[in-house]
Amino acid sequence: MIPPGELPNYEIFRDCLSDVLIRKLTTRPTKPARRRAAKGRKNAIKPVNAAVSEEEQSASDAEDLGDFIDYLSSEIFTSLPPELRLLSYIAVQNDAALRERYTDSLPTSTLETLTSTLPPSVPDSLLAYSLLPDASSLPTFLSIPLSTYIAATTAPPPVWSNTRASACEICERDWIPLTYHHLIPKSVHERVLKRGWHDESVLNSVAWLCRACHSFVHGIAGNEELAKDWYTVERLREREDVQRWAKWVGRVRWKTR
Repeated sequence: MIPPGELPNYEIFRDCLSDVLIRKLTTRPTKPARRRAAKGRKNAIKPVNAAVSEEEQSASDAEDLGDFIDYLSSEIFTSLPPELRLLSYIAVQNDAALRERYTDSLPTSTLETLTSTLPPSVPDSLLAYSLLPDASSLPTFLSIPLSTYIAATTAPPPVWSNTRASACEICERDWIPLTYHHLIPKSVHERVLKRGWHDESVLNSVAWLCRACHSFVHGIAGNEELAKDWYTVERLREREDVQRWAKWVGRVRWKTR
């Protein structure tokens, strides 16, 4: 059970971890042979059942993945140090040592210390589904979700809070943390103006997306193409690959705590 005071940060961490797991599990070219599930692990991704339809299997896979994400997030988060579970923008502003210890890019020594406290079920679960090449790579695997979690919890209040949506503007999940996506990436603003693609007044347009959809959007095109062709939510949602993604990822749910 996650204490109420830690629940907001837990939900952020679960979102950061889910992004990594979803991308790894949906970009594998083939389904690997499943190892025996880790002893005592209740929430496992079940093997494919050939007797059900593709649509039913897709829904079942998404549900199983949601359970797996919830299980793994809880196992990891509850094993982290209290100061990391309660990390916030105010906390790092008031504590220079804390700010120095938990930077966006965690050093290997810190990652190894954090992962050494995790229960064996964590590497066992990741190994069982070929998400780790070996147990020693656990610090590397967790570096991205932990660094993203630290960046999210220590970030100042967003500039675009007045435009905040109540649900992801791609998958429409309204119970998951949102991030803001610059529809015209900031790195190409100067080029956009020089080539006359857009007026300066729309350069800072944003969309509110869950972390998984945010990563997916940046994966479908480079910054210039996003700026030139996919600069509104409406245009993004017209793409067939975005529609297929939204339908699938919208089914990935986890239990409310």
